[in-house]
Amino acid sequence: MHLTTIASVFVICAASMGAAAAYPERPLRLIVASAPGGGPDVASRLIAGQLSRQIGQQVVVENRVGGSGIIGMEAVARSTPDGYTFGQANFTSMSTNRILMPKLPYNADKDFQPLIFAYLSRNMLAVNNALPVKSVAELVDYAKRNPRKLAYGAGSVGSSSHFSGALLSLMAGIEMVPVHYKSASLAITDAVSGQIQLLFDNINSLGQHAKAGRLRPLGVTSLDRTSAFPDLPSLSEAGVPGFEVIPWAGFVSASGVSKAIVTRLNVELNKALGTAEVRTKLIEMGLEPKGGTPEQFADHVRSELAKWSDVAKRAKIRVD
Repeated sequence: MHLTTIASVFVICAASMGAAAAYPERPLRLIVASAPGGGPDVASRLIAGQLSRQIGQQVVVENRVGGSGIIGMEAVARSTPDGYTFGQANFTSMSTNRILMPKLPYNADKDFQPLIFAYLSRNMLAVNNALPVKSVAELVDYAKRNPRKLAYGAGSVGSSSHFSGALLSLMAGIEMVPVHYKSASLAITDAVSGQIQLLFDNINSLGQHAKAGRLRPLGVTSLDRTSAFPDLPSLSEAGVPGFEVIPWAGFVSASGVSKAIVTRLNVELNKALGTAEVRTKLIEMGLEPKGGTPEQFADHVRSELAKWSDVAKRAKIRVD
């Protein structure tokens, strides 16, 4: 190699290393593809606040709502790959959307760089108080005797609440009718009033209604129980062995961000998730903090894609 070329390469590498060392030099933007005040938004703002304190730059949360998360994820994919924009990616936006919507405006395998697995969640199954069932087994028996008479709040197409109902129908051999809502709060309102008979939603949302007696909780969608409701069984132990739906979220950037900056963000996000304040507040929300490497998050996304592709096929879930 010519000496001039070697010198040029050295200068470019040195400049790149210097840029990474100086990062971040200005505020970061965190895109959240859901509405302000919801669980994903609250958790993201909590983590963003801690990250801001650590890196000495503000992390500004920007809500980009619509299209089952597609609008927000497209904004992440199209952002400049300089490490100053990243986004929250979750069960729907990185998994089921890809299964149900083959013509997404981005390629999830090629356009995103995984940063970290942030947390796991759990859904709760709750029914309207007028429904004459007090356990998962009784619900399944009722549904078998009344096919397609039970309507469940399914959130948006492809949401974890939608797939929770679909998986229960498959595993228990019952037929229920999904009713889709733009927000969980609307589904909860209809469940309380009796417009629908049951729903799945995250524990943080449904727990307060269960504790207040407005809805009757029957189980949680994880294999194990949760400390928030220690007397509430999992669906797996309550009559549907092996039933498990675990919503999740992490963070991604646009592909092309330098390895040095990806590593820096991963280290800082792991540190933020490990702080006592963030861990305590996430756990209070019914979430389980995770962390780990970008590769571990990528592995989780791949495994979820395989699982829910199979469920969608067997349940004939599609976007019309």
